[in-house]
Amino acid sequence: MQYLCDISEKNDDPEEHRQGKDINMKIAVSGKGGVGKTTFSALLIRALSKEGKHVLAIDADPDANLAAAVGITGADKIIPISEMKDLIFERTEAKPGTIGGFFKLNPKVDDLPEALSVKFENIKLMRLGGVKKGGSGCICPESTLLKALITHIVLSRDEVVVMDMEAGIEHLGRATAQAVDKLFIVVEPGRRSIETAEHIKKLASEIGLKNLSLVGNKIRGSKDVEFLKNNLPGFTFSCFIPYEDALIEADLNGISPFDVKSNAVAEISKVIAGLAVK
Repeated sequence: MQYLCDISEKNDDPEEHRQGKDINMKIAVSGKGGVGKTTFSALLIRALSKEGKHVLAIDADPDANLAAAVGITGADKIIPISEMKDLIFERTEAKPGTIGGFFKLNPKVDDLPEALSVKFENIKLMRLGGVKKGGSGCICPESTLLKALITHIVLSRDEVVVMDMEAGIEHLGRATAQAVDKLFIVVEPGRRSIETAEHIKKLASEIGLKNLSLVGNKIRGSKDVEFLKNNLPGFTFSCFIPYEDALIEADLNGISPFDVKSNAVAEISKVIAGLAVK
């Protein structure tokens, strides 16, 4: 059964994958909507790929389009996994959209990263999509499948994983959160962004995710840096990405921020160095 439009660039070399070019590092990226977390995620993914690392990129934010930011053509044709009704029924034995009832709580998912990902350079990208939630959350086939998939990706995959999350960490449970090596919270100079960062820190603490770092984005100068540092004293900053016309134009023109001339790439190199990626 084919679940995904075939728009991938076939560049996945199993032999190269076995020869030690990969690392087992799990990275999550979060932040308030609009701060540029997808831009940061895409820059990080492309920079790691350029260094020869195999990266599994997870678009876990229904309002974002990580594929386009990475530079994948035909990104709008990628079907979110939460909308693959046949797949959800096959794996959970329940119809999507149903709440309660009987369905598999541990569906088979280990084959999905290869079957449902779009390939580009050394990158495999999956788009999770969103799940409509009721008043107290969603116990439904779609949610069960996505959570099982995230658990497999974080606990069992032997590669770099970069997850572009919602303005929170809802996809992570306690077991998976403790296996995440780094949570980057992207912030911009602004009160709402700061409040969101504090909220994400609280959520992370509740599930045992302790290795947090901030990424300052849309930085216009030293005053913006000082503003963020003064208002977020309990955090460590990994880098500060400048506010640049080139990045704005890239977004407007549907070009990956990694493919334009920008100082942001140099900042991302600092982030990778701080991760001690070998």
